[in-house]
Amino acid sequence: GTRSIRLTLAAAMVSTVACTFAGIPLAYLLARKDFWGKTIVLAIIDLPIIIPHSAAGIALLALIGRRSFLSSVVPGWGSGMVGTFAGISVAMAFVSVPYLVNAARIGFLAVPERLEKVARTLGASPMRAFFTVALPMSWRSILSGMILMWARGISEFGAVIIIAYHPMTTPVLVFQRFNDFGLAYARSAAALLIIICVAIFAVLRFIGRER
Repeated sequence: GTRSIRLTLAAAMVSTVACTFAGIPLAYLLARKDFWGKTIVLAIIDLPIIIPHSAAGIALLALIGRRSFLSSVVPGWGSGMVGTFAGISVAMAFVSVPYLVNAARIGFLAVPERLEKVARTLGASPMRAFFTVALPMSWRSILSGMILMWARGISEFGAVIIIAYHPMTTPVLVFQRFNDFGLAYARSAAALLIIICVAIFAVLRFIGRER
């Protein structure tokens, strides 16, 4: 039980941190720029929220599995990510990254663009204006998005079980214990995960609270 909980928390954290580096620039672009196909990009970002997550797992399997597109174009891909920590992290990221991108985009939209323009007129580069104006003023929205993404990754079952039944994340373990042995055997793992998550999220919300 504790091993699956450590795996679940770690995989969700890795997926969240990795997606933060790509998701924040994407969110800023979507908040500040209008371009052809923007509506399509927004729809694609929200797609994992809409589609059944078992279907999302099948789609990922076609991309990163043993007989996937990547295995045919990347030398040494071999068995792909199926049944690995990396595969679990990718599955969690796919279904939960919309929460991070959308929260960050809303945070950037709340920052007046004129403040960045003022920084530019004072000699700041676009990169410096981003790091000194937009990012500091929207960090609470970004943190909330990261917490939501991590939480969604922890709770993911449908996509993860398609990519990796073993090693077992806690949602998969709870399902396996309940399916094979009944409620009594599943209750302890579920309760332990809930307690740990409540404690962690309470601390994170306290850190990110409005002062």
